[in-house]
Amino acid sequence: MIDATLNAPQPTVGDIQTHYMALTRQKRMYSGIAIAVFVLLMVSGFYVADARNAGGFWDGWHQILDFPAGVLSEAWEKRANLPGLMVKYLPALIETLNIAAVATLIGVIFGLGLSLMSTRGLAKWPFLIPVFRRISDILRAIPEIVIALVLIFMMGGGPVPAMVAIALHTAGAMGKLYSEVNENADLKPVEGLASVGANWMQRMMLGVIPQVAPNYLSYALLRLEINIRASAILGFVGAGGIGYELRNSMTWGQGRFDEAAAIFILLFVTIVVVDQVSSHFRNRLIGTGGH
Repeated sequence: MIDATLNAPQPTVGDIQTHYMALTRQKRMYSGIAIAVFVLLMVSGFYVADARNAGGFWDGWHQILDFPAGVLSEAWEKRANLPGLMVKYLPALIETLNIAAVATLIGVIFGLGLSLMSTRGLAKWPFLIPVFRRISDILRAIPEIVIALVLIFMMGGGPVPAMVAIALHTAGAMGKLYSEVNENADLKPVEGLASVGANWMQRMMLGVIPQVAPNYLSYALLRLEINIRASAILGFVGAGGIGYELRNSMTWGQGRFDEAAAIFILLFVTIVVVDQVSSHFRNRLIGTGGH
């Protein structure tokens, strides 16, 4: 029997080009519609928010630089006090760094467990993979500030609610990132360990984690930078640290703007130093992992 496909007319170069251009126009049309919808939602959302705000944006936009100008002016007038104020608020900065470091450590440990339990081919209980993935989704979907506000209501102000809130959010984020890293791991060492009777924990510790450890540490360092900023922000809702001191100095307003300037300088220097140090180590870890 002669295959009917042999007698079918073959598409010409012109036909292929016409089909390709039709697909391109269709894709551009869908992209244009998506952009138009996005712009419409942004504009309508802005006008709704502006209408419900206590003061209109267009009426007060010219005052946007008044606060920074007041801080800089007072800080310059009292510049001799800035070194002493920076030393004064150094313990609060250390508290913020401690919150971020402990929360990152706890979040990374729980995120590692979530990632191993939610990766196909590695999970101890494959039928529970969707459950662990949804747990990770929920943890990273809820903002740290929402968790912190609930915990402050339950436990009172202080660094513990901030630490728990950041750790929970970090666990969800790391669970997702680490799961994607795990999917690229070579399963041959895992299969070899299984063939000699290794249990699940031994297979993970000896067959998977050594492969992905550089990426694990790289993501953990990146998350530490994010958590330092988050711990400073949570101080505004009474979660302790240097953010709490910054809120107090800004609340008092004129007369204590030099304190706000000193805290801004401390935060800026700390974030820049941590960013540079962690970037250096991340680049070395990724380079080592690549080799």
